[in-house]
Amino acid sequence: MSFRDRRIRPLPGLADLIRIALQGGWTLKDLGDAQRIPVCASGLPSVEAGQAAVTWIGHASFLLRTGHGDAVLLDPVWSTAVPGVRARLTPPGVPWPDLPPITAVAISHDHVDHFDRPTLARLDRETPILVPLRAGRRWLRRQGFRNVIELDWWQDADIAGTRFTCLPAAHWSGRHPFALYRSLWASWLVTTRDGHRVYHGGDTAYSAHFAAIGRRHPGIDLFLAPAGSYAPEWFQSSAHMDPEDAVQACLDVGASAMAPMHWGAFVLSDEPLLAPPLRTRQAWAHTGRSPAGFWDPAVGETRILLPRTPITALKTLETAS
Repeated sequence: MSFRDRRIRPLPGLADLIRIALQGGWTLKDLGDAQRIPVCASGLPSVEAGQAAVTWIGHASFLLRTGHGDAVLLDPVWSTAVPGVRARLTPPGVPWPDLPPITAVAISHDHVDHFDRPTLARLDRETPILVPLRAGRRWLRRQGFRNVIELDWWQDADIAGTRFTCLPAAHWSGRHPFALYRSLWASWLVTTRDGHRVYHGGDTAYSAHFAAIGRRHPGIDLFLAPAGSYAPEWFQSSAHMDPEDAVQACLDVGASAMAPMHWGAFVLSDEPLLAPPLRTRQAWAHTGRSPAGFWDPAVGETRILLPRTPITALKTLETAS
Protein backbone atom coordinates (compact mmCIF):
# COMPACT_ATOMS: atom_id res chain seq x y z
CA MET A 1 0.00 0.00 0.00
CA SER A 2 1.31 3.48 -0.89
CA PHE A 3 0.20 6.95 0.15
CA ARG A 4 2.16 8.65 -2.62
CA ASP A 5 -1.08 10.17 -3.94
CA ARG A 6 -1.44 12.12 -0.66
CA ARG A 7 1.75 14.06 -1.33
CA ILE A 8 0.87 17.76 -1.51
CA ARG A 9 4.32 19.14 -2.37
CA PRO A 10 6.91 17.27 -4.50
CA LEU A 11 10.08 16.17 -2.76
CA PRO A 12 13.56 17.22 -4.00
CA GLY A 13 14.67 15.31 -7.07
CA LEU A 14 18.01 13.78 -7.96
CA ALA A 15 19.36 17.08 -9.32
CA ASP A 16 18.49 18.78 -6.03
CA LEU A 17 20.23 16.05 -4.03
CA ILE A 18 23.36 16.40 -6.15
CA ARG A 19 23.28 20.18 -5.75
CA ILE A 20 22.93 20.04 -1.98
CA ALA A 21 25.71 17.46 -1.72
CA LEU A 22 28.03 19.69 -3.73
CA GLN A 23 27.24 22.54 -1.35
CA GLY A 24 28.27 20.44 1.63
CA GLY A 25 24.91 19.19 2.86
CA TRP A 26 22.00 20.90 4.57
CA THR A 27 22.90 20.92 8.27
CA LEU A 28 24.43 23.78 10.21
CA LYS A 29 28.14 23.48 10.95
CA ASP A 30 28.48 26.28 13.54
CA LEU A 31 26.69 25.32 16.75
CA GLY A 32 28.15 28.16 18.81
CA ASP A 33 24.72 29.50 19.74
CA ALA A 34 23.56 26.23 21.29
CA GLN A 35 24.14 27.53 24.82
CA ARG A 36 21.80 30.45 24.10
CA ILE A 37 18.76 28.28 23.42
CA PRO A 38 16.47 29.08 26.36
CA VAL A 39 15.78 26.22 28.76
CA CYS A 40 13.43 26.30 31.75
CA ALA A 41 13.83 23.58 34.37
CA SER A 42 11.29 24.63 37.01
CA GLY A 43 9.05 21.59 36.70
CA LEU A 44 5.38 21.22 35.90
CA PRO A 45 2.92 23.65 37.52
CA SER A 46 -0.45 22.41 38.70
CA VAL A 47 -3.49 22.68 36.43
CA GLU A 48 -6.77 23.81 37.91
CA ALA A 49 -10.30 22.93 36.88
CA GLY A 50 -11.23 24.26 33.45
CA GLN A 51 -7.64 24.96 32.46
CA ALA A 52 -5.28 23.35 29.97
CA ALA A 53 -1.50 23.48 30.29
CA VAL A 54 0.87 23.25 27.32
CA THR A 55 4.54 22.42 27.95
CA TRP A 56 7.21 22.44 25.24
CA ILE A 57 9.45 19.39 25.66
CA GLY A 58 11.65 20.42 22.73
CA HIS A 59 11.65 20.01 18.93
CA ALA A 60 8.05 18.96 18.06
CA SER A 61 7.30 17.34 21.43
CA PHE A 62 4.65 18.77 23.73
CA LEU A 63 2.80 17.74 26.87
CA LEU A 64 -0.84 18.85 27.09
CA ARG A 65 -2.51 18.54 30.52
CA THR A 66 -5.96 19.45 31.79
CA GLY A 67 -7.59 19.99 35.14
CA HIS A 68 -9.32 16.65 34.69
CA GLY A 69 -5.99 14.84 34.95
CA ASP A 70 -5.62 14.21 31.21
CA ALA A 71 -1.99 14.16 30.04
CA VAL A 72 -1.37 13.92 26.29
CA LEU A 73 2.01 13.59 24.62
CA LEU A 74 2.43 14.92 21.08
CA ASP A 75 5.33 13.56 18.98
CA PRO A 76 7.27 12.59 22.13
CA VAL A 77 11.06 12.35 21.77
CA TRP A 78 13.11 11.93 24.96
CA SER A 79 16.15 10.31 23.32
CA THR A 80 19.45 12.16 23.52
CA ALA A 81 20.01 11.32 19.84
CA VAL A 82 18.05 9.90 16.93
CA PRO A 83 19.46 7.93 13.98
CA GLY A 84 21.32 10.00 11.41
CA VAL A 85 21.16 13.23 13.42
CA ARG A 86 23.58 14.95 15.82
CA ALA A 87 22.91 14.50 19.53
CA ARG A 88 20.23 16.89 20.77
CA LEU A 89 21.35 20.35 21.78
CA THR A 90 19.01 20.75 24.74
CA PRO A 91 17.62 18.21 27.20
CA PRO A 92 13.94 17.28 27.15
CA GLY A 93 12.00 20.01 28.94
CA VAL A 94 10.62 17.59 31.53
CA PRO A 95 12.59 14.59 32.86
CA TRP A 96 10.74 11.38 32.04
CA PRO A 97 10.25 10.35 35.71
CA ASP A 98 8.54 13.70 36.37
CA LEU A 99 5.76 13.11 33.84
CA PRO A 100 2.22 12.48 35.09
CA PRO A 101 0.46 9.27 34.01
CA ILE A 102 0.03 9.58 30.25
CA THR A 103 -3.53 9.17 29.03
CA ALA A 104 -2.85 9.28 25.27
CA VAL A 105 -0.11 9.83 22.70
CA ALA A 106 -0.55 11.29 19.20
CA ILE A 107 2.18 10.94 16.58
CA SER A 108 2.28 12.89 13.32
CA HIS A 109 4.38 10.51 11.18
CA ASP A 110 7.08 7.87 11.27
CA HIS A 111 10.26 9.98 10.85
CA VAL A 112 12.81 9.36 13.58
CA ASP A 113 12.61 12.87 15.07
CA HIS A 114 8.84 12.45 15.63
CA PHE A 115 8.32 8.70 16.07
CA ASP A 116 11.00 7.86 18.64
CA ARG A 117 10.96 4.17 19.40
CA PRO A 118 13.04 4.28 22.62
CA THR A 119 10.67 6.90 24.04
CA LEU A 120 7.54 5.00 23.08
CA ALA A 121 8.99 1.80 24.52
CA ARG A 122 8.94 3.47 27.96
CA LEU A 123 5.15 3.85 27.93
CA ASP A 124 2.64 1.56 29.58
CA ARG A 125 1.36 -0.87 26.97
CA GLU A 126 -2.26 0.11 27.70
CA THR A 127 -1.60 3.73 26.68
CA PRO A 128 -3.72 4.73 23.67
CA ILE A 129 -1.43 5.58 20.74
CA LEU A 130 -2.98 7.57 17.88
CA VAL A 131 -1.20 7.49 14.53
CA PRO A 132 -2.00 8.20 10.88
CA LEU A 133 -2.82 5.13 8.82
CA ARG A 134 -0.15 2.39 9.07
CA ALA A 135 2.39 4.65 10.83
CA GLY A 136 4.52 2.40 13.01
CA ARG A 137 1.80 -0.26 13.03
CA ARG A 138 4.01 -3.34 13.01
CA TRP A 139 6.51 -2.00 15.52
CA LEU A 140 3.84 -0.87 17.97
CA ARG A 141 2.13 -4.25 17.81
CA ARG A 142 5.42 -6.11 18.30
CA GLN A 143 6.03 -3.96 21.37
CA GLY A 144 2.72 -5.08 22.81
CA PHE A 145 0.72 -1.86 22.63
CA ARG A 146 -2.89 -2.94 22.82
CA ASN A 147 -4.68 0.32 22.02
CA VAL A 148 -3.27 1.60 18.72
CA ILE A 149 -5.75 3.83 16.87
CA GLU A 150 -5.07 4.50 13.19
CA LEU A 151 -6.90 7.39 11.57
CA ASP A 152 -7.17 8.84 8.09
CA TRP A 153 -7.23 12.59 7.44
CA TRP A 154 -10.41 14.24 8.74
CA GLN A 155 -11.27 11.31 11.03
CA ASP A 156 -11.39 11.61 14.79
CA ALA A 157 -11.44 9.52 17.93
CA ASP A 158 -12.40 10.21 21.54
CA ILE A 159 -10.18 9.10 24.41
CA ALA A 160 -11.82 9.61 27.81
CA GLY A 161 -13.50 12.80 26.66
CA THR A 162 -10.55 14.24 24.71
CA ARG A 163 -11.09 14.37 20.97
CA PHE A 164 -8.23 13.75 18.54
CA THR A 165 -8.77 14.81 14.93
CA CYS A 166 -6.31 13.60 12.31
CA LEU A 167 -5.72 16.34 9.74
CA PRO A 168 -3.64 16.81 6.57
CA ALA A 169 -0.01 17.84 6.34
CA ALA A 170 2.25 18.56 3.36
CA HIS A 171 5.02 16.11 4.13
CA TRP A 172 5.98 12.47 3.50
CA SER A 173 6.77 9.28 5.36
CA GLY A 174 9.46 6.62 5.47
CA ARG A 175 12.25 5.90 7.92
CA HIS A 176 14.55 4.84 5.06
CA PRO A 177 14.53 5.24 1.25
CA PHE A 178 12.87 1.87 0.70
CA ALA A 179 9.87 2.72 2.90
CA LEU A 180 8.70 5.95 1.29
CA TYR A 181 4.94 6.58 1.47
CA ARG A 182 4.10 3.25 3.13
CA SER A 183 2.28 5.08 5.90
CA LEU A 184 0.33 8.31 6.13
CA TRP A 185 1.57 11.55 7.71
CA ALA A 186 -0.67 14.07 9.47
CA SER A 187 -1.24 16.92 11.86
CA TRP A 188 -3.47 16.75 14.95
CA LEU A 189 -6.21 18.84 16.51
CA VAL A 190 -6.73 18.02 20.18
CA THR A 191 -9.96 19.22 21.79
CA THR A 192 -10.04 18.93 25.58
CA ARG A 193 -13.08 18.13 27.70
CA ASP A 194 -13.35 21.84 28.53
CA GLY A 195 -13.30 22.84 24.87
CA HIS A 196 -9.72 24.06 24.46
CA ARG A 197 -8.52 23.41 20.92
CA VAL A 198 -4.79 22.90 20.38
CA TYR A 199 -3.57 22.24 16.86
CA HIS A 200 -0.21 20.49 16.40
CA GLY A 201 0.98 21.10 12.85
CA GLY A 202 3.15 17.99 12.72
CA ASP A 203 5.90 18.33 10.14
CA THR A 204 4.78 20.14 7.02
CA ALA A 205 5.38 22.53 4.19
CA TYR A 206 3.02 25.43 3.65
CA SER A 207 0.00 24.65 1.49
CA ALA A 208 -3.73 25.20 1.10
CA HIS A 209 -4.47 22.49 3.65
CA PHE A 210 -4.22 25.05 6.47
CA ALA A 211 -7.07 27.12 5.08
CA ALA A 212 -9.14 23.95 4.63
CA ILE A 213 -8.54 23.04 8.27
CA GLY A 214 -9.53 26.52 9.38
CA ARG A 215 -12.81 26.31 7.47
CA ARG A 216 -13.73 22.89 8.86
CA HIS A 217 -12.46 23.44 12.41
CA PRO A 218 -12.97 27.05 13.46
CA GLY A 219 -12.11 28.31 16.92
CA ILE A 220 -8.59 26.91 17.33
CA ASP A 221 -6.96 28.44 20.42
CA LEU A 222 -3.30 27.59 19.91
CA PHE A 223 -1.28 26.53 16.85
CA LEU A 224 1.92 24.61 17.64
CA ALA A 225 3.63 25.68 14.45
CA PRO A 226 6.63 23.99 12.83
CA ALA A 227 8.84 26.99 12.00
CA GLY A 228 12.33 25.47 11.89
CA SER A 229 14.39 23.18 9.66
CA TYR A 230 13.77 25.44 6.66
CA ALA A 231 17.20 26.28 5.20
CA PRO A 232 18.32 26.19 2.50
CA GLU A 233 14.78 27.07 1.53
CA TRP A 234 15.10 25.95 -2.08
CA PHE A 235 15.73 22.45 -0.73
CA GLN A 236 13.63 22.32 2.45
CA SER A 237 10.45 24.10 1.33
CA SER A 238 8.95 20.92 -0.10
CA ALA A 239 8.62 19.50 3.43
CA HIS A 240 9.08 22.33 5.96
CA MET A 241 7.84 25.87 6.57
CA ASP A 242 9.95 28.93 7.16
CA PRO A 243 8.85 31.37 9.91
CA GLU A 244 6.86 33.56 7.54
CA ASP A 245 5.04 30.49 6.23
CA ALA A 246 4.28 29.43 9.80
CA VAL A 247 2.68 32.77 10.64
CA GLN A 248 0.62 32.68 7.46
CA ALA A 249 -0.45 29.14 8.32
CA CYS A 250 -1.62 30.40 11.72
CA LEU A 251 -3.72 33.04 9.99
CA ASP A 252 -5.09 30.41 7.60
CA VAL A 253 -6.21 28.04 10.34
CA GLY A 254 -7.69 30.95 12.27
CA ALA A 255 -5.79 30.19 15.47
CA SER A 256 -5.81 32.87 18.15
CA ALA A 257 -2.16 32.29 19.01
CA MET A 258 0.89 30.34 17.92
CA ALA A 259 4.07 28.85 19.36
CA PRO A 260 6.99 28.09 17.00
CA MET A 261 8.41 24.59 17.28
CA HIS A 262 10.63 22.16 15.35
CA TRP A 263 13.82 23.90 16.43
CA GLY A 264 16.19 24.01 19.39
CA ALA A 265 16.89 20.28 19.81
CA PHE A 266 17.99 18.57 16.59
CA VAL A 267 20.06 20.09 13.79
CA LEU A 268 18.22 19.22 10.58
CA SER A 269 18.98 22.28 8.42
CA ASP A 270 21.42 25.15 8.11
CA GLU A 271 19.58 28.23 9.40
CA PRO A 272 21.17 29.83 12.50
CA LEU A 273 20.02 28.05 15.64
CA LEU A 274 18.09 31.02 17.06
CA ALA A 275 16.63 32.22 13.76
CA PRO A 276 13.30 30.32 13.87
CA PRO A 277 11.81 32.08 16.92
CA LEU A 278 13.33 35.45 16.05
CA ARG A 279 12.02 35.46 12.47
CA THR A 280 8.67 34.08 13.59
CA ARG A 281 8.27 36.88 16.14
CA GLN A 282 9.09 39.46 13.48
CA ALA A 283 6.61 37.94 11.03
CA TRP A 284 3.93 37.89 13.75
CA ALA A 285 4.57 41.56 14.54
CA HIS A 286 4.13 42.46 10.87
CA THR A 287 0.59 41.06 10.96
CA GLY A 288 -0.41 43.72 13.48
CA ARG A 289 -1.87 41.13 15.83
CA SER A 290 -1.48 41.42 19.59
CA PRO A 291 1.99 40.47 20.91
CA ALA A 292 0.18 38.46 23.61
CA GLY A 293 -0.86 35.98 20.94
CA PHE A 294 2.73 35.03 20.18
CA TRP A 295 4.33 32.50 22.50
CA ASP A 296 8.10 32.17 22.21
CA PRO A 297 8.65 29.29 24.63
CA ALA A 298 11.74 28.09 26.36
CA VAL A 299 12.32 24.36 26.39
CA GLY A 300 10.38 23.14 29.41
CA GLU A 301 8.19 26.25 29.64
CA THR A 302 4.49 25.88 30.45
CA ARG A 303 1.58 28.13 29.49
CA ILE A 304 -1.99 27.94 30.72
CA LEU A 305 -5.14 28.22 28.65
CA LEU A 306 -7.66 29.76 31.03
CA PRO A 307 -11.29 28.62 31.21
CA ARG A 308 -13.44 30.13 28.46
CA THR A 309 -10.95 32.97 28.07
CA PRO A 310 -9.46 34.15 24.76
CA ILE A 311 -5.97 32.92 24.03
CA THR A 312 -4.68 36.49 24.39
CA ALA A 313 -4.98 35.93 28.13
CA LEU A 314 -2.34 33.18 28.02
CA LYS A 315 -0.55 33.25 31.34
CA THR A 316 3.16 32.53 31.57
CA LEU A 317 3.78 30.30 34.56
CA GLU A 318 7.45 29.71 33.91
CA THR A 319 10.17 32.01 32.60
CA ALA A 320 13.45 30.98 31.02
CA SER A 321 16.24 30.51 33.49
